[in-house]
Amino acid sequence: MGIDRRRRASLALTLNFVALFLAVSALTTSYWCEGTRKVVKPFCTGPVTAKQSFCIGFNSSGVNDTRLVQYIWETGDDKYVLRKFHTGIWFSCEENINMSGEKCRSFLYVAPSNERGVLWLCIVAECLYILLLATGGILMSIEVCHFGNVIDGLKLNAFAAIFTVLSGLLGMVAHMMFTTAFQLTVSLGPEDWKPQSWDYSWSYILAWTSFTACMASSVTTINRYTKTILEFKHKRRNIEKNLKIKQKLLELDSPEQVWDMYISSVPSTAEELLDLSSNGRKLSNTSIFLDLNDLPDPQSEEYC
Repeated sequence: MGIDRRRRASLALTLNFVALFLAVSALTTSYWCEGTRKVVKPFCTGPVTAKQSFCIGFNSSGVNDTRLVQYIWETGDDKYVLRKFHTGIWFSCEENINMSGEKCRSFLYVAPSNERGVLWLCIVAECLYILLLATGGILMSIEVCHFGNVIDGLKLNAFAAIFTVLSGLLGMVAHMMFTTAFQLTVSLGPEDWKPQSWDYSWSYILAWTSFTACMASSVTTINRYTKTILEFKHKRRNIEKNLKIKQKLLELDSPEQVWDMYISSVPSTAEELLDLSSNGRKLSNTSIFLDLNDLPDPQSEEYC
């Protein structure tokens, strides 16, 4: 039983550490969502020797001059460029117009003003999720390395289960709040940020995988606690059953009943009477006198 309980504790601790690592990785990266934005190509500046795919050139030779007639050959989708972007809880980054490098800005300022409160609650919930998850992991580590009595281990196990369950609930709420805030930002956000197409990325997958590992750890911890309590109750019932059986045996072999059985047969000698008295049997005065009167006379003739 102890080896099985130790294995379950190690499994719960491993799942907790996996959930903690994934949660920290998801929170510190900005790839929760990614997609593309359709942006109008700017005019090319400076001398252009070859056609550029990210800007619009003129048909005039030499330096571009706005006083000249501008002939733009690009029409339809050729006038636009697709710029990739990725967004996390903290930042939203977008490629530069020349497709080299990226420019980042805080996602709090991208979100609509009426949705920033939801985003702040999401950040607080994510931080509490990681904090409670780490607390549960510390308690599980103490329990695994603890070599004291089982009662102290059960107390640590109970607190670890409570912290892990609470962290899982906070993580789920935080992930759902970010999803809601991002979708509202896509619909009501600024025009210079609205994406043409987007999808959830690997940081978002890490966040929900962390939640899954956290809940698996909490279920394993609660199962271990419940199983240990049931084992103790089973042992207690067995001990109580054995005590009841011993009590019945003691009642059947009580001193009064044993003395009644002995008093029915009168001892023949004084030595037997003294032996019964030395064994703790309680004799009434009347019975003693009756037994002494019935005793045979000592053989005094041998000493004459």
